[in-house]
Amino acid sequence: MLVLVGSKNPVKIEATKEAFTKYFDQVKVLGIEVDSGVPSQPVNHQTYHGARNRALTLKRLAQEKYPNATYFVGIEGGIEETNSIWFSFGLIHVIDINGRESVGKSPHFILPNHIVQKLLAGEELGKVMDHHTGQENTKQKMGTVGILTHGKMDRKELYIHGLTMALIPFVNENLYFSK
Repeated sequence: MLVLVGSKNPVKIEATKEAFTKYFDQVKVLGIEVDSGVPSQPVNHQTYHGARNRALTLKRLAQEKYPNATYFVGIEGGIEETNSIWFSFGLIHVIDINGRESVGKSPHFILPNHIVQKLLAGEELGKVMDHHTGQENTKQKMGTVGILTHGKMDRKELYIHGLTMALIPFVNENLYFSK
């Protein structure tokens, strides 16, 4: 089974492989950089649109270049406000070869207000955290969640949870896709 992911980020590729291999055998995951069509730091509904745009772009691309691909995965990290609290999360949009779609979300974690203000001003969370910690490219490593949990959960694990949720309809087709 070939699964395309709309990113070259190794964290997103590995998370996709781990989640899919929970349910399917012989999974190959290929990361392809595609545009999300949303700002680099998505806010609220932009996160949903970015993930879906990535998956749809992959499905269109596959018709020409990867005709044996079975699933197309868009993963978008974003922030959203709920009850005046800002959270970071990952949104996963999965489309299969038949055009059936599903969505999953990772666990949410609260962000410090001073960081949220930078994000709302247009900065990207990964770059803000790089500056804050003095590290480089944290979004391709443990991510913000890894920093804030002191390594108890990393970005890959966060995405695995969201991917597992997005796969629910595909592993329960009779409940979700029956006609």
